[in-house]
Amino acid sequence: MERISSLERKYLDDFLNGQFKSATSYSMVTALEKKFADKFQVNHAVAMVNGTCTLHIALEAAGVGMGDEVICPPLTMSSTSLAVLMANAVPVFADVDPETFLLSPESVRKKITVRTKAIIPVALYGLTPDYDEIMKIAGEYGLTVIEDDAQCFEGTYKGRLAGGLGHMASFSFQTSKHMTCGEGGMLITNDDELALKIRRYSGLGYAGITPGKGRITRDEIQDPEYERHLVLGWNYRMSDLCGAVALGQLERLDELVGARVRAAGHFLEAVEGCTWLKPQKVPEGSRHVYWCLPLLLDTEKVGWREFRGKFMELGGDGIYGAWKLSYMEPAFRNHAFLGREKLVEAFGDYPYGPGLCPVAEDLQPRILQFKTDYWKEEDAVRQADILRKTIDYF
Repeated sequence: MERISSLERKYLDDFLNGQFKSATSYSMVTALEKKFADKFQVNHAVAMVNGTCTLHIALEAAGVGMGDEVICPPLTMSSTSLAVLMANAVPVFADVDPETFLLSPESVRKKITVRTKAIIPVALYGLTPDYDEIMKIAGEYGLTVIEDDAQCFEGTYKGRLAGGLGHMASFSFQTSKHMTCGEGGMLITNDDELALKIRRYSGLGYAGITPGKGRITRDEIQDPEYERHLVLGWNYRMSDLCGAVALGQLERLDELVGARVRAAGHFLEAVEGCTWLKPQKVPEGSRHVYWCLPLLLDTEKVGWREFRGKFMELGGDGIYGAWKLSYMEPAFRNHAFLGREKLVEAFGDYPYGPGLCPVAEDLQPRILQFKTDYWKEEDAVRQADILRKTIDYF
């Protein structure tokens, strides 16, 4: 199979033949939103320029603002917590489970204060967190739950599809994700009121647009008396160029996800019986869709760089380390928030640095992330065999 097929090229040709319509008109993006909502079994889907913007708009729609706290995990790409700062709010980091690597409901509960407004659980690597407990906690405290499903297309939790587990769900179409258009994202919800805010806040606050309608009529936009901005909004609308590619990818999503799951299966077979390389635990009833395959290394057996070096020496295609924990990044340690540090510091003492999340701090330097985006299965089989040989060497 191919990463980009003739279907995406066809939709691109259809778009180009349409002479570059505006994103406010009926377009590839409109078709993408409708099909995405149908695919993920929700009422509303709004496309945007990337998956960080979708999180930002979700927070704005939830009413998160100056001085509010948002709980999120530190073991993930920092875009999650950076979106909180974009909303002028304060990221508060809760620890993760040592076996699933996912946000710990127990730690979330301990982090809640009178200023907590929302929780962003991350479906890390393609596995959904414990939403029963997270939603229970959110209900007790009146919090909004925003799923970060950037790495979890078609994953499930107890048989329920990721995307319909919280109040809103954010997806990313960045190049490494299950489906891509280079850059892009989608924010989905079943809530009509949230959907209207999402559409307006991501579309320059325009009047005349609705959850399912991003188009402004010609008569409106040409009228000199037309008052177009009802509220502050950002220009986060996806272009038709990206929408055309994403539409083709969406229609092939089962195939694209299946390829990654099969690739992960070959790697998992290679580590069977190895006591010092442990896969992420998949709870019963969940479907893992393996954006990548994480393995936890016992570094008393072999060092992280030593293992990666031997894997590469034998012909391996590379191993990625887990992201530096968000609060350990220089931007957080130094409160380099482009002026927002004044807001953070005005509302309390938030010393980002070592000791905040001990479990995550133990896991992060030991995780090996193996690629799963092999579109020819024989390539995945070959890489898994190299992993097996690397294990045998040690």
